[in-house]
Amino acid sequence: MSAQSDEELDAVFASLPRLRVGALVIGTDPFFTSRAERLGAMSLRLAIPAIYQYREFTAAGGVLSFGGNILDSYHHAGLYVGRILKGEKPGNLPVQLSTKVELVFNLKTAKALGITVPLSLLGRADEIIE
Repeated sequence: MSAQSDEELDAVFASLPRLRVGALVIGTDPFFTSRAERLGAMSLRLAIPAIYQYREFTAAGGVLSFGGNILDSYHHAGLYVGRILKGEKPGNLPVQLSTKVELVFNLKTAKALGITVPLSLLGRADEIIE
């Protein structure tokens, strides 16, 4: 399923109980990233576990996130803009990938959804939100 507007997002979430969706993996997209709190609240309200790439989603009510740090990505983008404004050619700048992947669990959400996160996973977490 996909959504490209708030109305489509509402329609998708309204259809989830009827479709008996057991969990959500929300794709990385600026549209979804800008609605992290809303997505977290909607998935929690429907009692559907949801995962995403960024920590902000997990802090907003998602069960877990696994991915790069979005604030770090924005920081590096700003550095690149600065280098370009100082005259460097964009084509000469190296491609950069996330150097650290974060695993974040929201135990409050997991408990509300009746999910027990194995200790082996909690031990690998970079952050646990309680």
